[in-house]
Amino acid sequence: MFVRDGFLDCYSGARLIFPGTLRALSVLRPFEFPFHPNWKFGECHPAYWDLSPTMDHVIPIAAGGADDEANVVTTSMKLKGAKSTRPFAELGWRRERGTVHPDLEGLLSWFLWAWQAHDELRAHASLRDWHRAAAEYAVDA
Repeated sequence: MFVRDGFLDCYSGARLIFPGTLRALSVLRPFEFPFHPNWKFGECHPAYWDLSPTMDHVIPIAAGGADDEANVVTTSMKLKGAKSTRPFAELGWRRERGTVHPDLEGLLSWFLWAWQAHDELRAHASLRDWHRAAAEYAVDA
């Protein structure tokens, strides 16, 4: 879905970053770009909230929305939290559906490069899952 939406936040139009890229930055620069495994506010770099993509049901399932691709969009963790369980229409927000440019790939290619270039990334178990996802995204793109 993130690739489908071009790593663009469908609620704000902002560019988002592949989560593995953010985690890799935290491994490479833990003091400058901290991460907390439970996303503890104040212990994670704010970029995790602003730039991490996640999926959101435009019409929440609890409000009768379908759990299908047409009702799911990419958004940031911050805006998903702000939207909460409210239907999109109640918020007065506009859906940003800009043209997806092929170069907007959420720094996924940087992550794949960094994976090869930095042994410490390959040593991190959590990053192995992100690498597997990145490799699948790269094939699908």
